Amino acid sequence: MRAFTTLTGVAAVIPGKNIDTDQIIPARFLKLARGQGLDKALFHDLRFTENGQKKEFVLNQPPFDRAEILIVDQNFGCGSSREAAVYALDEFGIRVIIGPEFGDIFHNNCLKNGILPIVLSEKQCDELTQMLSKHTEPLITVSLKEQLVCSELMEKPLSFQIDAFWKTCLLKGIDDLTLTLSMMDQIEKFERDYGEQFPWQKITQ
Repeated sequence: MRAFTTLTGVAAVIPGKNIDTDQIIPARFLKLARGQGLDKALFHDLRFTENGQKKEFVLNQPPFDRAEILIVDQNFGCGSSREAAVYALDEFGIRVIIGPEFGDIFHNNCLKNGILPIVLSEKQCDELTQMLSKHTEPLITVSLKEQLVCSELMEKPLSFQIDAFWKTCLLKGIDDLTLTLSMMDQIEKFERDYGEQFPWQKITQ
């Protein structure tokens, strides 16, 4: 996956609480593999009708049709644990999702696939939404290294928290398994040292 350090991009607001993974990608599109048009399936029933695009949907409007950052509401990504929801967001070009709360499995799937989910307070998210609504080119900068969300439109940057393990994975552009495998020498040394210190607990094969 791509390394994430700092991103400056267009931010789009996706309104609505409890937007589940079936709304992010309807079940009938789950047969699609990565690279087979998952970006077109993203929010499909919200973005399209039988006759084409819904002009009123934010991701169909410039400049939001090239958004890399989403501002979302409570419990975004709840529902079934379909990783294709994250694949669709990634293929559309989304790198950051900012919201007050995420579905737990969706949150982890984002991290595993190089999308940064940022949890801010509901008040901070509301303020971001109001700020973005007043500008035609709503750019936000996200620094993972400094753990800050900032913009020329904001009075001061907003800080966010992220687990140190996932921060390392995203900064290096590697998933959790790859990072674990890169530490095999340390893991094996720990096993040897532990076995010598507590030989009665040593597992024999």
